Formats: sequence, C-alpha cells, structure tokens
Amino acid sequence: MGARRILLAALLSVFAAAPAAAQKSRAHHPAQQAAATTPAASEPSAATIAYRKVFKSSTPEFVEIKVSRDGQSTYDIRQLDDQPSPEPFPVSAALTAKIFALAADLHDFDGIKLDVRRRVANLGEKTFSYEKDGVTHQVSFNFTTNDSANKLVSIFEGLSLEDQYVDQLSRSMRYDPLGLNDVLIRLERDLGANMLPDPPALAPLLKQIASNSHYLDIARQRAQAVLASFGPAQ
Repeated sequence: MGARRILLAALLSVFAAAPAAAQKSRAHHPAQQAAATTPAASEPSAATIAYRKVFKSSTPEFVEIKVSRDGQSTYDIRQLDDQPSPEPFPVSAALTAKIFALAADLHDFDGIKLDVRRRVANLGEKTFSYEKDGVTHQVSFNFTTNDSANKLVSIFEGLSLEDQYVDQLSRSMRYDPLGLNDVLIRLERDLGANMLPDPPALAPLLKQIASNSHYLDIARQRAQAVLASFGPAQ
C-alpha cells in the first residue's frame, strides 16, 4: 500500500511539471512565438486614378470620377452645395488600361507640373491623382498643353457626360417617360460626335427602354438603334 502511494505521487509530479516545461520550451523559441502573434500582412490595394474638376457657377460645379485598376469605379457629379453622393458605374477593361497607360506617361502624377501660365480664361481647376497602398500623388491645373494630360481630360470629361446620361435616362424612365425620346436624341448626337469614350456602359438602360411597352414606340425604336450602333455584342 505504501509503495502504491509513492508511485502515485511520482506520477502526479511528472504531470504537473509537463505544462511548465512546455511553456519554458516555447519561451526559448522567440521566432516561433513571434510567428504566433504577428498578424497576417494585409492585401495590397488596387491602384486608383481620380479626376476632379471644380468649376464654380457652372453646371455641374463639381465632378469627381475614380477608376480603379480592379474595375471598381465611381462618379460624383453635383453642385458644390450638394452633399457628396458617389455612385458606382462600369468602365471597360480596355478603357481602364488606356487611362492607366496615360497616367504612366505622366509618371503617375508624381512630381510633374502641368499648368501653363498663360492669359487664359478660367476653365475650372482640374486635379489628377494616383493612389496605391496609402500613397497618393496628384497634380492640379487650369490649362495645359501636355498631350497625355489632355487625352486624359477628354476621357474623363466623356465619362462625366456618360454618367450624366445615366442619370437623365434613369430619371426620365421613372418620372418623365414622355421626355425620354428627347434625352435619346441628345445621346445620339453626342455619340455621333464621338464624345462618349465607353458608350456600351449605357447598354443595360437602353435595353430596358427598348423592351418596355410602357414607353413611346419612337423612344423604344431609338434606344434599339443606339444599341445596334454598339455592335452585335450588345
């Protein structure tokens, strides 16, 4: 009986020492301990290029369009007194690549000057910015002779016009169906003048108009004609 008690006490002392030994072992492996406590590195963010124009007393006074490399793009078009209200919109992969290529020509706006000091009218303060992983480069100007910068302005101004057509078409479809044809006439005119850089982005709205008997036949036919001008893929 005494031998059993001695054996039981020995076993209990071994089990009690095991956690302490394990803890001591971990303390002697700092690299392993650091691996257990270091949080995983965050995913790198997609680069975003933004265009902002502020032109007081015009309509609109404020335009800001952001195009992300991963396809997440937004527009915010309003008067300065209005609250910010960015809305998502699609930009094709081809146009996104063109925007980023032109920005690369401008060193992603890092340390570049675009404004030309000439006696020209106020054309609105325009700002390009490039943001990635929390680092931002930007440049502002009123007027420039830089070819790549002017091509970028043309693209973003065209996207601004497209976004305004999205708003006008959506509003007319909901509140003013009789005025829908007038919006489509203006859209046809601007398409003919090559003012819209990515017109297929309007295809979903145009399909809704063309297929809905609630709208006037002339508006439905015009919407279908505009869709056909985009090519068979639409």
